[in-house]
Amino acid sequence: MANSPDPTQTLLQRYTDSERVAKISRLSKEGKAPRLQLKGLAGALESMLIAATYRHRGGHHLVVAADKEEAAYIQNSIAALLPKKQVRLLPDSFRRPLYFEVLDPTNVLLRTETINYLTHSKSKGEIVVTYPEALFEQVVAPAELTSSRIEMTKGETLDVDTIITVLAEYGFKRQDFVYEPGQFSIRAGIVDIFSYGNEFPYRIELFDDEIESIRTFDPLQQLSIDKVEYVSIVPNINTKFGRDQKTSIFEVLPEDSTIWMRDFQLLLDRLGECFKRAEAFAKNLTIIDDEELANIFRDRAFIRPGEVLADVEQKPIIFISDYQQSMGIDHTIDCRAKPQPSFNKNFELLIRNLNENTSNGLTNFLFTDNPKQIERFYAIFNDLDASVRFEPIPIAIHAGFIDSELGAACYTDHQIFERYHRYKLRRGFTKDKALNLRMLRDLSTGDLVVHIDHGVGRFSGLEKLEINGHTQESVRLVYKNNDILYVGINSLHKLSKYSGKDGALPRLDKIGGEAWKNLKSRTKKKMKDMAGELIKLYAKRKATPGHAFPPDGYLQNELEASFIYEDTPDQLKATNDVKEDMMKPHPMDRLICGDVGFGKTEVALRAAFKAAADGKQVAVLVPTTILALQHYRTFSERLGEFGVDVDYINRFRTAKQKTDIFKRLKEGKIDVLIGTHAILSKRTEFKDLGLLIVDEEQKFGVKAKEKLRSMQVNVDTLTLTATPIPRTLQFSLMNARDLSVIRTPPPNRQPIHTEVRVFNEEVMKEAIENEVYRGGQVFFVHNRVKSLVDMVTMLRRLCPDVQFAQAHGQMDPKELEKTLIEFIDRKYDVLVCTNIIETGLDIANANTIIINNAHQFGLSDLHQLRGRVGRSNKKAYCYLIAPPLSVLTPEARKRLRTLEEFSDLGSGFNIAMKDLDIRGAGNLLGGEQSGFIADIGYETYQRILEEAVRELKQGEFKDIFADQMTEASDFVREVTIETDTEMHLPTAYVESTQERLRLYQELDNIPDEEGLQQFAAGLADRFGPIPPEAEELFDGLRLRWLCRELGFERLILKNDKLILFFVEDAQSLYYDSDTFRAISKIIAEEGMLRGLRLKQTPRRLSLSKENVKSLAAAQDVLEGLSKRVATIREEEKVTL
Repeated sequence: MANSPDPTQTLLQRYTDSERVAKISRLSKEGKAPRLQLKGLAGALESMLIAATYRHRGGHHLVVAADKEEAAYIQNSIAALLPKKQVRLLPDSFRRPLYFEVLDPTNVLLRTETINYLTHSKSKGEIVVTYPEALFEQVVAPAELTSSRIEMTKGETLDVDTIITVLAEYGFKRQDFVYEPGQFSIRAGIVDIFSYGNEFPYRIELFDDEIESIRTFDPLQQLSIDKVEYVSIVPNINTKFGRDQKTSIFEVLPEDSTIWMRDFQLLLDRLGECFKRAEAFAKNLTIIDDEELANIFRDRAFIRPGEVLADVEQKPIIFISDYQQSMGIDHTIDCRAKPQPSFNKNFELLIRNLNENTSNGLTNFLFTDNPKQIERFYAIFNDLDASVRFEPIPIAIHAGFIDSELGAACYTDHQIFERYHRYKLRRGFTKDKALNLRMLRDLSTGDLVVHIDHGVGRFSGLEKLEINGHTQESVRLVYKNNDILYVGINSLHKLSKYSGKDGALPRLDKIGGEAWKNLKSRTKKKMKDMAGELIKLYAKRKATPGHAFPPDGYLQNELEASFIYEDTPDQLKATNDVKEDMMKPHPMDRLICGDVGFGKTEVALRAAFKAAADGKQVAVLVPTTILALQHYRTFSERLGEFGVDVDYINRFRTAKQKTDIFKRLKEGKIDVLIGTHAILSKRTEFKDLGLLIVDEEQKFGVKAKEKLRSMQVNVDTLTLTATPIPRTLQFSLMNARDLSVIRTPPPNRQPIHTEVRVFNEEVMKEAIENEVYRGGQVFFVHNRVKSLVDMVTMLRRLCPDVQFAQAHGQMDPKELEKTLIEFIDRKYDVLVCTNIIETGLDIANANTIIINNAHQFGLSDLHQLRGRVGRSNKKAYCYLIAPPLSVLTPEARKRLRTLEEFSDLGSGFNIAMKDLDIRGAGNLLGGEQSGFIADIGYETYQRILEEAVRELKQGEFKDIFADQMTEASDFVREVTIETDTEMHLPTAYVESTQERLRLYQELDNIPDEEGLQQFAAGLADRFGPIPPEAEELFDGLRLRWLCRELGFERLILKNDKLILFFVEDAQSLYYDSDTFRAISKIIAEEGMLRGLRLKQTPRRLSLSKENVKSLAAAQDVLEGLSKRVATIREEEKVTL
């Protein structure tokens, strides 16, 4: 069967074969430097024509967009239309165009890479998209770049000492591991280099002095991606080359290049503006006491506007706009296209329009890169009984258009559903980003560590120990009175890095002391009480009958499709989980957990609509009056057009309004009621309540929770929380409450542009005025109530036309709420406040936040504060005002850098997770639990909680969980392995102690053989062939898995004798399990044959075997036992 043609390429071919594109190709090559104007363009038609022209005649093309955003959209659209062609973006070098203080390493890399490809391209031509601020900077002359490249080919000889010298001369720095451009590392026979001219770094593997292989690798994971035959290393074009070695981009363009631009005068004006900004910046350089900054600027070479004219006159230009005054035009082609119509999410209007297009001879093309959207279109058309003909095109373009001349109506899904469409730019790698994701777990000498059996000690490094003549590596811990404890590599799972509350440090424990044991048992008892309550609730709920809602109708599809953002996989799963629960015959009790701005409210809103569509009423309970009003607006906006009656109740409503609300509620005229505690009053009487939604349950008091419980028994309940719940806690409580976690941020939200600035009136004035002039609002966070008034006075002086309000926690509550509501209603432009806005305030129109003295805030506070902006489809800004970085503490500097680095919504989640976890569990489990976390550390707390829940499942509640506790592994808490075999990562193999420890930790957490194979492949990839001592580590891990599967809690292999200890708790349900019965049968019938001896001591039962000389031999014994157990269990099933 032949492959069906690619619809994208079929459409592009229609343009490529058109008379219009043939004419563009011909006229743009006629004569010397012809000028061609394309009029009547709309949407992404210019991208379609550039892609089709390239396909028609090849050649080099430079597209000059009006600004960086337009350039990114055009580059994305052309790249989507030409998937096999690398379409490049040439950015400026800075974090923000024309802000010369901060270079962006990703942009520097992209510039170098683009120039490198442009000057050494072996294809039929390159397409480069850029914008005026990027053209303003000169680029390295091709001859200079060529003479500075280092080239290496597989099979060549390479002298390591020579390459070290050459790379150092080129400004490359030697590191343990390579994370960002300009770094290299050497480990045994492996050389890693991150060139400035390539997206990924290279790994060169040597055999003696011959290059055996060259691979690209991912700097975050440090693992290889692809094999290549040849590598070209390019130095940093910003620091390696001076002004005299640079030239204009137009000089670099090959002879047969065509320039596409909007308007030449616009380009000259923007370049003039760039020059003024550069001159102003240069004048201020004297004030900046920063040599490095001065050097960066001195090496810049900028193009003067006048020079551009001479450069451009030599090349053919195609103007892609209706207006062009500054240059003569040789030819004009009018495309007569129209923009995609706006349908205001009215699908009947859309259907009518698509059918009109068809009857007018146009083909309807619907562009979306999300397959789910195509399914939604079909579902909506089907539900409305509409017969619509359209071709799905599986890519995204930035805007739709109707091109009658070519018979194409190209519509985008994001415009139909009025969603923001975000462009995608390549993200760089930096050491900060790579390490921040790892630093949460990394241990440094002196860090506090918790051993589950011995308590809090101090990490003192790794140490090699001799055991029966064999070397092993152990973690060295120092306890009270300088007692030393060595923890073998096989027991690393018993250790966790201590992370308590707010930097309060615990005392070191005494090895063998009673204090730790008492604290642990006290904690476990409290946890059992808490978990027991939850399990009872769960059992009661499962036994109570409830209302089963029907499957989705077409209106539900339409509501979900009208969400302005694309659903994330987590959001989609949470929505489906909730709807499936609602369709079951017993009441739902589901908790949805997700970071700020991750779309929990949208999931709740869909559930509310499902309930209302089935004639049931919905109560939405929120902790604050402000949140009640905000939810009312959100729900009304989304559900109002579907005929759902939404109202709200809080203490701002008058007595008369409340009486009317209660009356309409009782009569069933209100479908969704949103409110604070007022909803729980005795006067509230629903006609037919079907769904209760509780936002931030942990913020309600005990009485409110008791009232809630009485409402909840037979009503579906959905609880939302922004408190991140760590995975382990989530799994332990999974059986007591259904849980959905939304971990991924919405994909089409723009990253929040975050920058650290020194306190400067001009910066603040510009930030405030820019936001207010584009119709937005600003949060100005100043966390000192005493000087808040002075700050407002200063800001009023700077921005006299701007309306300011102030808010802080010491104000009268009614006055505070009035101020916040007036800010929401846009009566003020700027809210100057303390960090009271940290949670719960959701103002889509506020898209700039300025945080004064940002260095005094914790990481998670900054993350939460920044989460107040960027909640719409507008670009958001966060300015962290702090003293110069050079005078800050290393910790404060790291916090601010981290926040600046992780600008994506939700990416701070990775960094702040540890921080948030601590606060989170305390909120979820109550203040007393927070005290335990402070005492024993967070990870240990989770571990004890897991133990408590396991014991409850095997004891008090064993009847409820009987069907879940069936495998031996359910009864084994952890497996300890003691052996005298030589097992470690040799120092000669992995030199860095920090990295060895990290690898041991990673190995310790691998759950299965597939994960182990991936780990081994990664190790060989990074460090070369795996030595035997490391292979022994792998066998030790396999033994742990087998012991867990069979029900052994401890394995000893010393002096060629294997001893296996069964579960220590003699009352454990393990001894009633199928696995134990099968092992007993094997010992009774085949024990002698297999050389197995059973031994019962007062404390525990064990199994032993003599003459087991290695871990591999022990593995054979256990694997044989495992297979025999499986056979016996299978036979018993058949017998039954």
